[in-house]
Amino acid sequence: MGFSIVSLMNCLSRRAFASAGLCPHTVSLPCNPNEASRGGAQTTIHYWAPAGQPRLPPLLLIHGFGPMATWQWRRQVGPFARRFHVIVPDLLCFGGSSPCPASPPPSESAQADALAALLDALPGMPAAARVAVVGTSYGGFVAYALARKAGPERVGPVVISDSDLLKTAEDDRALLERAGGGFDSVADLLMPLDARTARRLMELSFYRKQLTALLPDSVIRDAVQELFSDKREEMIGVMKATTVGTDEFHLRPLEQDVLLVWGDHDQIFPLEKAFAVKRCLGENVRLEISEKTGHVPQTEDPNRFNKVVLDFLLCHSK
Repeated sequence: MGFSIVSLMNCLSRRAFASAGLCPHTVSLPCNPNEASRGGAQTTIHYWAPAGQPRLPPLLLIHGFGPMATWQWRRQVGPFARRFHVIVPDLLCFGGSSPCPASPPPSESAQADALAALLDALPGMPAAARVAVVGTSYGGFVAYALARKAGPERVGPVVISDSDLLKTAEDDRALLERAGGGFDSVADLLMPLDARTARRLMELSFYRKQLTALLPDSVIRDAVQELFSDKREEMIGVMKATTVGTDEFHLRPLEQDVLLVWGDHDQIFPLEKAFAVKRCLGENVRLEISEKTGHVPQTEDPNRFNKVVLDFLLCHSK
């Protein structure tokens, strides 16, 4: 058996989640709420959360278009779980979550509906519980949709990290140009199946050189194929179903307090977009620029990210 970077990362991530007191769970929800008592087709949502009834305020961590939810939040669950009941779901078509059979690919609005249903189904969660939300990249689109739909009575403070809610088709073209050409679509770049594309994606996503970039091509190729080949078509469908960047989506202010976190060297969603997003989200928005980080400041500078986010959440979760 050869070396598997995926197995190693899964082991490290699961250990971090287990150390934080989080366990894997799966819930099945009816596609049609009116058919809840009659069985039928169901939505499946896999998530991590502490066992038993919540004793702390709930906090929802929403992943982006990366390999695993556990990988993306590995360095957050420990510190956050000391002050919050942390819930880390797989979005629909990612990881262990899947939408109803034959349903169209979920938009970010449909993802938000699924998360709202998950919160309603959590064992012991009070019906009136107000949840804090943190979303990164694509997860920021979902966090925004959830905050808008549920309102401040259900969703409290919102953290959106490196998520261009004003993204346009021109921004996508500019990203492909920064990638150096040779890509027919953003999906080809964000869901690599070869070592060359994976290395370029890492260069665009991180400010600091990653040790994984030093691995042999064969190891990187096997890793990305293991990560992205299985659900590739579903994830492409999710990307196409996203309304951000289309005429269907209109960015409006949120009533909740909002923290924007943005890496100053983000090449996926460049920093200049952060200021435009801040202006559109309303008066209750604070922008925190993470220095010497790229698209994933929660990974590149977790100590700073965790402190800034926790300070904000604890201040506004009352």
